Amino acid sequence: MSKTILIVDDSSSVRSVVGIALKRAGYDVIEGCDGVDALSKMTGQKIHLIVSDVNMPNMDGITFVKEVKKDPRYKFTPVCMLTTEAEESKMLEGKAAGAKAWIIKPFQPPKLLDVVAKLVG
Repeated sequence: MSKTILIVDDSSSVRSVVGIALKRAGYDVIEGCDGVDALSKMTGQKIHLIVSDVNMPNMDGITFVKEVKKDPRYKFTPVCMLTTEAEESKMLEGKAAGAKAWIIKPFQPPKLLDVVAKLVG
C-alpha cells in the first residue's frame, strides 16, 4: 500500500511540481489550496506526511499545523514546511507548532524526496 501525502500550497504550480515528484516516487497525493481547504480534506483517512507552505490566504501554514496537531488522528503526522520563509524566527515558530522539517523555495525535487523519505520512513 502506498503512503499518502497532503500538499498544502496556494500556488497551483507548486502543488503540481510537488505532486508530480511525489507521484513518480510512488506516493498518493491529496492537495489543499490553503489551511482551511486542507483541513476539510482531512476526514480521518491515514495521512503519512503533510507538506505545507507558510504564507497562504484564509489560514497560514503555521496556524494550519497548530490545528492539525489538535486532532488526535493527526497529532503524530509529520509536517514539512515548504516555503520562501528563511527567517530563523519563522522556522522556530513552525517547529514550536509541530513542523519536523523546513525546505526553502525554490527547491529541487530530489531534495524534497530525500526529506519525505526520512519523515515517512
